[in-house]
Amino acid sequence: MKKVGSKKNNPFPLTIEELKKILNKQYAYSSDLSFTVYEHEEQKIAVFYIQFSVDEMKLENYLLETLLNTEEQLTNQLALKRVPLSDGGEYNNFESILDYLIQGHVFVYFETENSVLGYSIPNKIIRNLETTETESLVLGPKVAFTESLSTNINIIRYGLKSKDLVMEKHIIGRRDPREVRLIYIRSIANDTDINTFRQRIKALEVDFIDDTSVLNQYLEDNSTTVFPQFLITELPDRLIYNLSRGKIGVLSENSPNAIIAPSTFFSFFESTEDIYMRWNSASFIRILRFISFFISTLLTPLYVAAVTFHYEIVPTPVLITLGESRAAVPFPPIFEALFLELMIELLREAGARLPTKVGQTIGIVGGVVIGTAAVEAGITSNVLVIIVALSALASFTTPNYIMGTTARIIRFPMIIFAGLLGLIGIVFCTSILLIHLIKLTSLGRPYFSPVYPFRWKDFNKSLFRSKPDMQQERFISYRPKDKYRFKKIKKGLKKDIDE
Repeated sequence: MKKVGSKKNNPFPLTIEELKKILNKQYAYSSDLSFTVYEHEEQKIAVFYIQFSVDEMKLENYLLETLLNTEEQLTNQLALKRVPLSDGGEYNNFESILDYLIQGHVFVYFETENSVLGYSIPNKIIRNLETTETESLVLGPKVAFTESLSTNINIIRYGLKSKDLVMEKHIIGRRDPREVRLIYIRSIANDTDINTFRQRIKALEVDFIDDTSVLNQYLEDNSTTVFPQFLITELPDRLIYNLSRGKIGVLSENSPNAIIAPSTFFSFFESTEDIYMRWNSASFIRILRFISFFISTLLTPLYVAAVTFHYEIVPTPVLITLGESRAAVPFPPIFEALFLELMIELLREAGARLPTKVGQTIGIVGGVVIGTAAVEAGITSNVLVIIVALSALASFTTPNYIMGTTARIIRFPMIIFAGLLGLIGIVFCTSILLIHLIKLTSLGRPYFSPVYPFRWKDFNKSLFRSKPDMQQERFISYRPKDKYRFKKIKKGLKKDIDE
């Protein structure tokens, strides 16, 4: 029998009237407390719970019907044997009773025995499995996580049938306790990473955790940087893929997202589609995403620097075109670029907040109309409109929304420094950016790996995708002590293929 609390802190014996007064005092500002008294033979019992948080069908059919239809003298031991609910237990601590009430527990107080039994029958709201919305895919499974932790765990168990799969349970939140699961494959994941993650979760002291995205901000190594250090996904197959590569996942109750750590800068440009495509096609698309990131951050600043300070680097035919397009523009290139970039950001935010159909219309029509009107009014040049549009288009190729937002933020200081110092300003910003990326860590691991520290063997896991027969050493970078073992496995596989 499960017992919660100790008899030292037991506030009983109490009469039912006294218990009701205490509970009404605790929930004086809430009308959701249900407190009902039943008489059975010579025994008086009180059943109390929070309405709407309890499955009332199970309460009526399994608990009350069993208790009230028993012909014998009703006791707590008899109730534990007869009630067909598996998680019943005796509670001796009044604070524990108050905590479990809000989590969907029903309590039965036996006045003559001065004992309380509790059963967990929460009324869980579960939505059906749906396709992902934030991570669009063409190939591969498209099912997404839901807000139900039990459903998400079942999806992981269904997709990853490994006896080494571990799901550690943790509770976070003082005022709103929320269940969190730390997920990893015991024989693959690095012990140091597991202990670091576990320690950060246990050391976290907060009142509320609204979502996995909020939990991610508390657990990251550096909370001031604009670069995300942990990967957030709503795709179960992406989490499963990373778990099989030695990484660690975190699932939270009431959240449709999962955290993946440790992650590198290059992890945010990977997509699950890369797994299901041929390795050469996937490598081409992944490299294209990296190029698009640099186009998004550097193209507009390069235009501002060239037109403001370094027009000699522009070919003469192009320079003539630029001169003609800017002849009627009264503003310097830096203000012209900042105006257009700000307009694009406003259109992007408006399209994201409006309903889907209206948002798409606003984005297309607004961009065309405002861009054309700005050129005709002489506020900006038509060449810069094309460059800003190309930069915005390139930022959409990043599979991760947070990293795409990071590129949008970086672009503005780049434009300002390019307008003030030219190419020297761009080089200065890029150097600061590289130094910052080199110093960053994710769960204590280098964030800019495998570029720094340089490791050529890991390039096929980040910058491009290697052939399937080169994936046998995929765990070496996560478990250095097992390097010899995995090389031995690879040799054994090659020997079996030859035979």
